[in-house]
Amino acid sequence: TMRRVVRQSKFRHVFGQAVKNDQCYDDIRVSRVTWDSSFCAVNPRFVAIIIEASGGGAFLVLPLHKTGRIDKSYPTVCGHTGPVLDIDWCPHNDQVIASGSEDCTVMVWQIPENGLTLSLTEPVVILEGHSKRVGIVAWHPTARNVLLSAGCDNAIIIWNVGTGEALINLDDMHSDMIYNVSWNRNGSLICTASKDKKVRVIDPRKQEIVAEKEKAHEGARPMRAIFLADGNVFTTGFSRMSERQLALWNPKNMQEPIALHEMDTSNGVLLPFYDPDTSIIYLCGKGDSSIRYFEITDESPYVHYLNTFSSKEPQRGMGYMPKRGLDVNKCEIARFFKLHERKCEPIIMTVPRKSDLFQDDLYPDTAGPEAALEAEEWFEGKNADPLLISLKHGYIPGKNRDLKVVKKNILDSKPSANKKCDLISVPKKTTDTASVQNEAKLDEILKEIKSIKDTICNQDERISKLEQQMEKIAA
Repeated sequence: TMRRVVRQSKFRHVFGQAVKNDQCYDDIRVSRVTWDSSFCAVNPRFVAIIIEASGGGAFLVLPLHKTGRIDKSYPTVCGHTGPVLDIDWCPHNDQVIASGSEDCTVMVWQIPENGLTLSLTEPVVILEGHSKRVGIVAWHPTARNVLLSAGCDNAIIIWNVGTGEALINLDDMHSDMIYNVSWNRNGSLICTASKDKKVRVIDPRKQEIVAEKEKAHEGARPMRAIFLADGNVFTTGFSRMSERQLALWNPKNMQEPIALHEMDTSNGVLLPFYDPDTSIIYLCGKGDSSIRYFEITDESPYVHYLNTFSSKEPQRGMGYMPKRGLDVNKCEIARFFKLHERKCEPIIMTVPRKSDLFQDDLYPDTAGPEAALEAEEWFEGKNADPLLISLKHGYIPGKNRDLKVVKKNILDSKPSANKKCDLISVPKKTTDTASVQNEAKLDEILKEIKSIKDTICNQDERISKLEQQMEKIAA
């Protein structure tokens, strides 16, 4: 008889471990919105968490070291007038975060270097173009200041955040709600999963569908689709019998999946988190209390189950740390930030190794924080792979430059038939006394608006404090 040989892999013994209680972030009212995003975004400096907020939408931004109990009066980012549905840190600036909301807008925020001391109500830029709530925001992986948003109006808009303009609007490709959008490694293509059960691969600049698969998963529940580093597409979804599935597809031939695995009959949507350096995919089901992880290789069965990290508490959402935020001295290959109902708990994935030396097989050069392209170059058709950095001596965060938004002066630009070519026009300085007076007036109005917003924010906090007091009295 043939003895079954266990597949060799350096990741076979990866194990997960939750941190001690004093290293968690406690007493956070995690958002109760029924939306299938991860509710949490992390980078090497900050963890951002969407929270419950009366009278609008808010999220917390905490410096990573600020563990323990978070005070009720801790400042929030609270400029949206409806609940926040999705947040995403800019990969090229650790102080810039984008948020999409039920109020149909996308806002981009600049967080002070050491975190917030006052609630932030003024975004750097407000991006308006969706007619329904915005449930997805995703930064371009290699081009600076390029942001994608997708809304319940079934439209995808790609923005140049540096000028505050929508430059690409894909509004006729999806006939039903978009569940998620993922950029490929160099940001030349996106793939989407939609309620019409189709997975589409789209070239956003040519505005055409390159490949699509109908009924990638037969079930009616939400799917997810993400690009892998080799250009294949990985999907999670449900079978007709409501079993959870995962599948691997080659966009050049979407007839049959490269691999298709049934998993279990739980009904939480599987959120995939992918590490291109190690080819490991972590699946975190919403409402599950486990994280399963798989290695993707080019030999059958292509998707190899590694292990499961289990805990007692179900997860409301999950943040995933970029590679440069990990501790290479401890052979940490992934770090998750698991949201409970009232707290956020980091979970560390480690490869057990005896040696204290830098393990270069676990840490190939990884995507660094420098953008490979400017927004204009990408919109003109250029592509570039991420600029890689070595993690040999750990990652030392550099100084981030401030995000500046250059609003075009409409009077300066000549009317052009094709708006897309007209990418940059620098506003001319006018020394007109009339315009100076106007600017002064505008400043005054803006200051007034800001003070009103601050008052509202303070009242908001006061109301929530009073509500808590009421609850205590009632209890």
